[in-house]
Amino acid sequence: MLQQLEKADTVRRMVAPRTAQKHKVALGQFMTPSSVARFMASMFPASSVQTCRLLDAGAGVGALSCAFLDRWVTGGFGFKAVEATAYEIDDTLRDHLARHLAGYQGVTPRIISDDFIEQVTANDLFAVKSPTGYTHAILNPPYKKINSKSAHRLALRRVGIETVNLYSAFVALAVAVAAPGGQVVAIIPRSFCNGPYYRPFRNFILERAAIRQMHLFESRSKAFKDDDVLQENIIIRLERGGEQGPVTISTSTDDSFSDLTTNEHPFDRIVFPDDLERFIHVPTTTEKSTIELSPAVRYSLADIGVTVSTGPVVDFRLKAHLRDMPEPGAVPLIYPGHLSMTGTVWPVQGLKKSNAIMCNDETKKWLYPNGFYCVVRRFSSKEEKRRVVASIVDPAAFGDHSVLGFENHMNLFHENKHGLPEALARGLVVFLNTTAVDEHFRRFNGHTQVNATDLKLMKYPSRDTLIQLGEWAMKQRTFTQDQIDAKLGTLTE
Repeated sequence: MLQQLEKADTVRRMVAPRTAQKHKVALGQFMTPSSVARFMASMFPASSVQTCRLLDAGAGVGALSCAFLDRWVTGGFGFKAVEATAYEIDDTLRDHLARHLAGYQGVTPRIISDDFIEQVTANDLFAVKSPTGYTHAILNPPYKKINSKSAHRLALRRVGIETVNLYSAFVALAVAVAAPGGQVVAIIPRSFCNGPYYRPFRNFILERAAIRQMHLFESRSKAFKDDDVLQENIIIRLERGGEQGPVTISTSTDDSFSDLTTNEHPFDRIVFPDDLERFIHVPTTTEKSTIELSPAVRYSLADIGVTVSTGPVVDFRLKAHLRDMPEPGAVPLIYPGHLSMTGTVWPVQGLKKSNAIMCNDETKKWLYPNGFYCVVRRFSSKEEKRRVVASIVDPAAFGDHSVLGFENHMNLFHENKHGLPEALARGLVVFLNTTAVDEHFRRFNGHTQVNATDLKLMKYPSRDTLIQLGEWAMKQRTFTQDQIDAKLGTLTE
């Protein structure tokens, strides 16, 4: 006899290809394959509760609920009964969902067609602080941005949740309505782990729950391959009101879980104690990186007297002031396309980006004095060999221009919004372009963005050592990756 999960998965494979992409995008709807659902159900710990109160918000055809309930009926949990609450606004999917949940004895299903966010924020569900909340929640929430003035955003704000995507809203609400000790398992994009837009969400979760386990798919395209989703996904297990301890991190290439690896990490390797942004890191090995082991790499940017900032020129906001090529009254505008590790080329014909920006009362507050800077690209694709790519800005490339514009797609290292001594700037470029730095960054930051906060939280060699690195680089006509990696290994301070 087929378990209900296999029935649900058969329906998913039938329904998904027939559902218009426009409909999926409108609802943020990507249904869970059975292998992922089964793995998620396996992440729940043993439980002593007699009646399980299960929440599945955005339930689709019921794959996640079925995986959970299949584990129960085969002896995986000791519950006497299950009350299963499943939210689904799609009429077509809800009919399938009802049939699948009805296939279980001892389960009291409650299928709700209302909008999960609207219903939970509008009634007293959100205020639940007693053991009448959900004991378990299993979620593959919708993935869709929330407009800043939408009804969803306003409803969430009323109950103290500030977030930018439906998936994080669903997880925040699931944590909020869980009973003390309630377990929440969700598969969500990894984007919540970093970046300023998700900081309120991270704070909300970390103040109310302990992170117990995270699973990372190393391939971005495999977990939801049937829906052609190219998104780095993570499965997270949270415990409502739990005391934070070590975190179990597992990884697999894809949803077959055939190469599953599991390690345990102290929480201070997941959220760094001095990180005000509370970025959530997912280390994929217990071994310390070369950077962590180096006795010379132990200084903060503040220690070496350097600041890192995101490039201040947001081009679409200053569109009227941009110029394709230099002209009287315009100053250089630097994009990543102008830069290399060894120098700066400006202007660049046919760049498809502006080469200059007018210097006037509206723009000058965004401009920096001409000088030496170390800059790091903010964006890369996951498939690129390097995530951290540093370049030198050489003032000689800009002739007599006294100020420069740095476009928003880069981070720049500076001293109080002025350039750096040349040797220090070049030393930073050498250090940041070492293989060890790139590997360290990838280990803790799986996202394709390199944010200024990421760079600020890193450790660096001392200012004197960076200057020595820069002086070494200035004596070389060219240098290879092997040479700069070997040079890092000679640092002993």
